[in-house]
Amino acid sequence: MTPSDRRIFIGRAVAFGGSMLVARSALAADAPMVAESDPQAVALGYRGDTKKVDRAKYPKHDASQHCGTCQLYQGKAGDAAGPCPLFAGKRVAAQGWCSAWVKKA
Repeated sequence: MTPSDRRIFIGRAVAFGGSMLVARSALAADAPMVAESDPQAVALGYRGDTKKVDRAKYPKHDASQHCGTCQLYQGKAGDAAGPCPLFAGKRVAAQGWCSAWVKKA
């Protein structure tokens, strides 16, 4: 492989990687919202609104806890919804909550 071939290969690899990142972000934005009736959501006690969490069932829940302040939330600050690795291929409401909530560092 000549130096010229290597440069072309590296350039194409970088371009391909960048296009994959753009495509991944577009797919995440188009992903459906997780339904509260989804089996995974039920198992984790997910609610689309943190104010509607059953306080008797989840006594450690606090109204200040919501997906937007969770370590697992992958949406941008200020987004209404974003991806969460616990709900693969689906988005959660930024004001939602589930029992796996962990304070963002």
